[in-house]
Amino acid sequence: MAVNFLTAENLTKSWGDKPLFHNISFGINEGQKIALIARNGTGKTSLLNILVGKDIPDEGAVKKRNNLRIGYLPQHQAFDEDKTIQEILFHFDNAVVGVIRKYQEIVLEYEKNPNKENENRLHQSIQEMDGYEAWDYENRIKEILAKLHLTGLHQRVGTLSGGQKKKLALAAVLIDESDLLIFDEPTNHLDIKTIEWLEEYLDRQKQSILMVTHDRYFLDAVCNEIIEIDRQELFHYRGNYEYYLSKKAERIAREQTEIEKAKNLYRKELEWMRRQPKARATKAKARIDSFYDLEETAKRRTERKKMEFSMRMSRQGKKILELKKVSKSFGDITILKDFEYIFNRGEKIGIVGDNGSGKSTFLNLLTGKIKPDSGDIILGQTTKFGYFTQANLKPVPGQRVIDIVKEVAEYIEMGKKLQSASVFLNYFGFHQDLQHSYYENLSGGEKRKLQLLLTLLEKPNFLILDEPTNDLDIYTLEKLEAFLADFKGCLMVVSHDRYFLDKLSDHLFVFKGKGEIKDFVGNYSDYREMMIIQENLQKREARKEKKTVVHKENKNKNKATYKERKEFEALEIRIEDLEKEKAILLEKMNSGKLQNAEFQEVAMRYAEIEKDLEEKEMRWLELSEKM
Repeated sequence: MAVNFLTAENLTKSWGDKPLFHNISFGINEGQKIALIARNGTGKTSLLNILVGKDIPDEGAVKKRNNLRIGYLPQHQAFDEDKTIQEILFHFDNAVVGVIRKYQEIVLEYEKNPNKENENRLHQSIQEMDGYEAWDYENRIKEILAKLHLTGLHQRVGTLSGGQKKKLALAAVLIDESDLLIFDEPTNHLDIKTIEWLEEYLDRQKQSILMVTHDRYFLDAVCNEIIEIDRQELFHYRGNYEYYLSKKAERIAREQTEIEKAKNLYRKELEWMRRQPKARATKAKARIDSFYDLEETAKRRTERKKMEFSMRMSRQGKKILELKKVSKSFGDITILKDFEYIFNRGEKIGIVGDNGSGKSTFLNLLTGKIKPDSGDIILGQTTKFGYFTQANLKPVPGQRVIDIVKEVAEYIEMGKKLQSASVFLNYFGFHQDLQHSYYENLSGGEKRKLQLLLTLLEKPNFLILDEPTNDLDIYTLEKLEAFLADFKGCLMVVSHDRYFLDKLSDHLFVFKGKGEIKDFVGNYSDYREMMIIQENLQKREARKEKKTVVHKENKNKNKATYKERKEFEALEIRIEDLEKEKAILLEKMNSGKLQNAEFQEVAMRYAEIEKDLEEKEMRWLELSEKM
C-alpha cells in the first residue's frame, strides 16, 4: 500500500475579492510525480505556498506525514547577497550534508597546511564519511554542481547573474534529501542542456514530485499524473499531456451537453416558478431547491469555442533584412564573426544555444539597440520590428489593463471582423474583471502576457520573441502558437521551451560559441536527434580507439572467460525483456484506466526496472569491451 505523504482537504483561497479555488482536495503519495496546471492568476503559486506552510487557506487544512522533508523551489528565491554559494548549499539540518561539508573543509585545510594534526583530522573525517556512506551522496552533489556550472563555491551570491541564482536555488533543493519536491516553474531561465539534464535526473530519483510547469516536454518526461485547477475546481488525470488534452476535451463536451439540457429544462421550470403565488408555503420544497440547482448549472460557462484570430501586419516589401560579414565582440568574448544572412518573408527561425553564447546580443544587433564592430546590417524600408524582451513592462502607476491596451489600439482585427480591445483581451484570458484591474495587482504571468499582447498590437512584420514562454500558462501558449503559426511576416524566437520551438520553427540558428552560428534546417527535435547520433558515433569511435590501444598493449590479457561470455549472452536477453516490460508499463500508466493503488504499484515496478536496466547496461558495456 502506498505511503501517503501529504493530503490537502477542502482548501479554499481568495485573493482580495477574487476567488482562486474552492473546496479542493487531493493527496500526494510516495513515488507520485504530479504536474499542476492552471491559468495565470488562478492560484497555482498560492496553492504551493499553502502546501509548504508559507501561506494559510481561507478554509480547509493540509495534513503531512510526521517528519516529512519537503524541498521547495519558488519562482523567485531571495538569498543573502553576502553569503557564498557553499554557505547557501550546505546549511541544511542534514547529518550527511554536515559530514560532507566538514570533510571538504578539512581537505582544503590539509592542502594548505599538510601537517600531522590535519592529517589525523582528515583520517578521522574519512572514517565518518565511510560510517555515513556519504561518498555516493558527495558524488551526487558533485554531479548537480557540475551540471549546473556552480563550481566557484566561495563566490558570493551578490556577484551572480539572475540565471545563476536560479541554478543555485535549484541546486540547494536537489542536494537536500527531501521526501517531496515541490517546484514552481523549475525550467524558467535555464538553458535547454540544463533542462534536459534536470528531467533525466528527476526521472531517476525516487522522490515524490509536485510541480507547476509550462514546459510540456519536461512535464511528459518527469510526471505521469496531472491535476488541473479550472473555474476554482480541481480535476485529476493519470497520463501524459496528450492524454490530458484528450480527456479534458471529453469532459468539456460532457459539461456542455449537461448545460444545454439544463437550459432547456430551466426555461420550463422558470415558467412554473413565475406562475406560483408569492406565498409559496404550499409549493413542493424539493422542486424549489432543485430549481436553484438547475439554475446554477444552466448559467455555468464552459470554455468558448476557438475564435479565429489574426492581425493585420504592416506592409512588407521584398527587401527585409540583410547581414554582411557582421562581427561583434566584448573584450575577449566573440559573439559573431563575419556572419552573413539574408532574411526572407515568412521565415520562422528558432534560436538555441547555451546561456552567455550571445543570443540576446544578436537580437539587439538586428534591432539596432547596439552596433556591430564591423560589417553591415541593412534594413528594408518597410520592415517593422516587434521586439518582446525579458525586461518587464513599466506602465504609468494606477493604470487599468483595458486602458493600457486602448492606448495602443481601440479595435483589433480578429478573423475578418474588427473587435474591441475588450474582446481581444478576453481571447487571451483577460476576463472583464481582470481587464479593469490595476496593472500592479496582476500576477507575474499576467504582466508578461500583457506585455506580449502589446508587442503584437504594434502590427510588426518582423516579430522577435526573447524567451516568450517564461511565466506564461499553457493555455496562453497554445493560443500564441496558433497565432504565430499563421503569422505571415518573419518570426524569430529565442526559447528554452522545446515544444514551443518544435511547433513554430522551420530552421534554427544554433549558437555554438566563439562567434560560430550554425544554420540547421529543421526543428529542435530534429536537431537533438542529429546531435545524439553524432555523440553516439563519437563515443563509438572513442571506444574503438581505446579498444585498439588496449588490444595492442594487452594482446593476451583481459580476454572474456567462458563464464563471462555466457553472462554477456544472458544479459542481452534480459535487457531486451526488461525493455519490453518497461514499454508495457509505460503504456498502462498513460492509459488512464488504472485505479490509484494499481497505478502506484505499476509506477514502483517501472522505477525498479529503470534502475535494473541501468545496472545491467553498465555490466553489458564492461563485458562488451572484453568480447
